[in-house]
Amino acid sequence: MKLAAAALAVALVAPGVARAAEATLTVREVPLRGARALAATSPTRPFDLVGLHWRGSGSVSFSTRSVAGRWSQWHAAAPEAEDLPDGGSPETARSRGWRLGNPYWTGSATAIRYRLHGDVRRLRAYFVRTVAQRVPPRRLSIAGSPPIVARVGWNANEQIRREAPRYASAIHFALVHHTAGSNSYGPAQSAAIVRAIELYHVEGNGWDDIGYNFLVDKYGQIFEGRYGGIGRAVIGAHAQGFNTGSVGVALIGNYNARAPSAAAQRALASLLAWRLDLAHIDPRSSLTWISGGNPRFRAGTPVFLRAISGHRDTGFTECPGNVLYRRLPTIAKIVAATGLPKLYSPVAKGAIPGLVRFTGRLSTMLPWTVTVTDARGAAVATGTGIGTAIDWTWDASTASKGRYFYMIGAGPGVRPATGMLGTGVKPAPLKLTDLTAEPPVVTPNGDGVDDSSTISYTLSAPATVTAVLIDATGTNVATLFDGLVPAGPQAFAFYADAIPDGTYEIRVTATSAQGEQVTASVFVAVTRAAS
Repeated sequence: MKLAAAALAVALVAPGVARAAEATLTVREVPLRGARALAATSPTRPFDLVGLHWRGSGSVSFSTRSVAGRWSQWHAAAPEAEDLPDGGSPETARSRGWRLGNPYWTGSATAIRYRLHGDVRRLRAYFVRTVAQRVPPRRLSIAGSPPIVARVGWNANEQIRREAPRYASAIHFALVHHTAGSNSYGPAQSAAIVRAIELYHVEGNGWDDIGYNFLVDKYGQIFEGRYGGIGRAVIGAHAQGFNTGSVGVALIGNYNARAPSAAAQRALASLLAWRLDLAHIDPRSSLTWISGGNPRFRAGTPVFLRAISGHRDTGFTECPGNVLYRRLPTIAKIVAATGLPKLYSPVAKGAIPGLVRFTGRLSTMLPWTVTVTDARGAAVATGTGIGTAIDWTWDASTASKGRYFYMIGAGPGVRPATGMLGTGVKPAPLKLTDLTAEPPVVTPNGDGVDDSSTISYTLSAPATVTAVLIDATGTNVATLFDGLVPAGPQAFAFYADAIPDGTYEIRVTATSAQGEQVTASVFVAVTRAAS
């Protein structure tokens, strides 16, 4: 049935919601037979976030009623229509045939009404009820990262995640978003907003997990988004056709007409400075990226992007809002000046036997070193220099075929780049030894003593290392570390301020470039009892 534009306004009450301790989603099919208004609901049964799905080529707008009885202004149901997974992915397939509205944070509301424009044949409303909960942010232990509220900190529901995370080969650029919804929220509501978006994205849209890689609130709190490791190239569902190879960061709120707070801008710059440094990307650089396909850029279209781009650069959307978008060049300058010195664009090209050229660029003039080791960790070649340009060629014409590892470094203040060269010879077995936790008992009771534990271990060869925290029931509570590390002694910190008391297993898994995997565990007790 086709419905006339703007002529139809339907009011729907909010359904009852369940347990206050967690986010709850309820879906209602909206009847589209005329402009019939349904009965009002009790203000004791509100919702906090709403998202709409509909079938047809038309559009939908809506208004919500607050617990005080005031109706909001009318909002477009899908203001950022390409906040989506890439086409052809299982996440997209689950919602095929439906147009997806963004999750809109309303604050406590009791009713909703609709206006239908053009061809709208079916309409579903997804109501999310969640509860504000102030949680202490816990610094995730990736070297140099800003304080990040882990998934366990905002009470992510790990039971509803559908599939294992998918990874790109690397991160090449960042996309900045804003979320739909009100800018009126308190610091204790931010985690509730993230939790509500997760529930809507997964149980409403059918996605694997929350779409964004990170979220930032107006108070400067940074939240871990999609599961898979904050230091890894997790493929999100935030920019259709441009999810693979990007990191998506959403500022909570709407920034079309107002500027983000100073705290939000500082947190965004700090997050991007760290995340792009992990990928050795110059924040002021640009690139041409091939679209994976969306309504604006069909698959295969080359698209010019900045290293820090707004979502609107990749599709038909106003995201991240006019005011925030205009500030991105300034934010990029701040990012570039944060955490210096840095190594940009490290590359190794060549074959073994033959010539292998190592290049890169430093943010300031420094002594640099390129070190090549064999599969057993013995050094076979070293190149050095000084300046901002790294350029050294290893004459490997007499080198034996096999696997080699390299590291490009410029002193302790610069994040090094590592990689693998060659093929053929089986490397020595990967070993993970000497795993310890010191102290083994953590007491995050505010006295400043033993609030964290240092987790130490030794690797026999470079590997991707993942450390997860597992509780007594066997549940994966949090990812503590995830990244590529060189051979030798290693360590990271475990901060327990957001972790309930109990005994936990810290399981460390190392995966070599050849896919060989080794695992070891150490146990840590968390107690807030006074010693």
